[in-house]
Amino acid sequence: MTILVAGSDRVDAGKTTFTVGLLSHLDAVGFKPRAGNDFWFDHDDAMAAISEGRLYGKDAAGLADASAGDHSPEEVNSVHRLWWPAPGKGKGLLGQTHREFLVDRVGESFVVNGTTDLPETVRENLPLSDAVTIESVSELNDQTERRYLPHFRALAERINDAHRAVVESYSDIARPIQGVEFDTVAVVEPRRFRVYDGARYAKACEVADSSARDGSLEKRVEDVVNLLDPRETHTLEPLTEAERADPEKIAAVYESAYEALR
Repeated sequence: MTILVAGSDRVDAGKTTFTVGLLSHLDAVGFKPRAGNDFWFDHDDAMAAISEGRLYGKDAAGLADASAGDHSPEEVNSVHRLWWPAPGKGKGLLGQTHREFLVDRVGESFVVNGTTDLPETVRENLPLSDAVTIESVSELNDQTERRYLPHFRALAERINDAHRAVVESYSDIARPIQGVEFDTVAVVEPRRFRVYDGARYAKACEVADSSARDGSLEKRVEDVVNLLDPRETHTLEPLTEAERADPEKIAAVYESAYEALR
């Protein structure tokens, strides 16, 4: 069984909380192929990893902790991107307004944005001596072919080999990884989630309009689900902070909703 959890809101859709509880409910392994955080807005979370010479986010850490078996955040998350604000600079290397990427972790290696100065603590703590430095979108595209895609393919194989796998997407991107066929898709947003057949969702991904995102064309969730009728729609109840911190408590609150994904 392989389930995709996608979010229809770009920010705070509730994907990770939903996924963590689902992992506990199914005794499954969770994956987040792509992730990222902001050195300014997520500073504490970023520094928790950077101070250890690592780069991952709290979402991947939560999925790794809630998964069946013993997994590190890096094992369930192939690529992690560190951003920070770029006030007054307009569009940066990847065309993001007032935002620029600093460094990517790709597997165990790093790709650095050579058009900006890295924060001192990032330079000092991350093992960047062998990192690849890029200064243009064309160079990033070349590294995507050389470095990023092989890691995504390897992760897809691990997902396909898992007895039960739950894959969390990022932002409002409809399909975070190629080469994986999903049995069921859960589209999560505040107060509700919708259930879609995996095969029909995949076909809708093929025909939906694309939008420019991080230098590539990606399908957004709402553009995909606008082409489909959900198999089921369920209400999501709000959770207390204590419930959100415990995968088993999330699973208990959402148990009846999770059964719709089997």
